[in-house]
Amino acid sequence: MQPRALVGEFIGTAFLLAGVVGSGIMAERLSSDVAVVLLANAVATAGVLLVIIHMFAPVSGAHFNPVVTLAEALLGDRRWAEVVPYIAAQAAGGVFGTVVANLMFDLDAVNVSTKARSGSHLWMAEAVATYGLVLVIFMLVYSSRTKLVAGAVAAYIGAAYWFTSSTSFANPAVTAARTLSDTFAGIEPASAPVFMAMQLLGACLAALTVRLLYPPARK
Repeated sequence: MQPRALVGEFIGTAFLLAGVVGSGIMAERLSSDVAVVLLANAVATAGVLLVIIHMFAPVSGAHFNPVVTLAEALLGDRRWAEVVPYIAAQAAGGVFGTVVANLMFDLDAVNVSTKARSGSHLWMAEAVATYGLVLVIFMLVYSSRTKLVAGAVAAYIGAAYWFTSSTSFANPAVTAARTLSDTFAGIEPASAPVFMAMQLLGACLAALTVRLLYPPARK
């Protein structure tokens, strides 16, 4: 693993969080209609994802998400020794991107979210959202259609903002970072651990599904 891969994961995840948090702040300031705010947030997030995956895929694989890194290791496509450094870079990038977003909108660098997101329906939504995300990525990779991943992931996340009750965080690094902004995209720290646990569950189930559909011999 080259250091540039970790730099790529840091920068890419920072841009992802700047897009998620920043677009939420901008949309909320421009409209009082929650549907319009969510639409703007979803479109901006999908757009950022599309671009950064294209940018950083040759550098780091463009994970920007601990569950993607974990699933890759579970499937035997990445050494376990690389998992912790990747996740650390993603987590640090997420925090940095959130701080930058807060500062760009003249807020305190860190303002801990007070937005409660709790309930079995939201936890289920996070498992479903993450399961689908990981499945999209690896089904395309294992069928030799890697060039489609960026567009497919952007489209999936943009849609999942609307078809999941949790608005599809689907990423532990994103979830943790969003506790640091008391804005539209925020989540209170007390709500984050269960979200992250359900994301891990969804990713593990997706890895099992991929292994079932693409056994090692076929892969």
